[in-house]
Amino acid sequence: MIETERLILRPFLESDATDVLEYLREPTVNCFASMKLNSLEEAKAEVKNRVSETEYYFAIVLKETGKVIGEIDAYPERGEPHDTSSPLDTFSPCWMLNGDYQGKGYAHEAAHAFFDYLFREIGARRIYAYTEDYNLSSQHLCEKLGMRREGLFEEFVSFVNNPDGTPCYENTMQYAILKKEWNG
Repeated sequence: MIETERLILRPFLESDATDVLEYLREPTVNCFASMKLNSLEEAKAEVKNRVSETEYYFAIVLKETGKVIGEIDAYPERGEPHDTSSPLDTFSPCWMLNGDYQGKGYAHEAAHAFFDYLFREIGARRIYAYTEDYNLSSQHLCEKLGMRREGLFEEFVSFVNNPDGTPCYENTMQYAILKKEWNG
């Protein structure tokens, strides 16, 4: 569990299903389209899958009310993917916040605490994030966290289809920060 001034980052509980459905009923960016939930039953099944994820997958919870307003996760990767002996010291976090709670500093508060946890407790060497070129709030969050923009990948990936059924490819930006650059 990670605690901040206004938030608690903790593993998911089965009782979180209603709150999870709230923000996954209509994901705000296309990269989360595959996570869309249509019913409370789907949300319960999804949360049940997340309950066992206790080290790298956290619910973002308002301290004051206990409401789950989002999630943040990242799993270890090798800095050198082709060398199976290289350390698992690279992380690519994914964050999602209920639209009703955006613009209030919660994403920054949660991500800052999560980055600090990854660098100080888990031993991360490098953290990188992808964000779509139209997702200005996520880009701003990366910059506020001290991440530098490393590149723009043109028509990098498709999460949804165009009305004619063809893939809708999105331009994706990559941001990163190294442990030696983190001032947490």
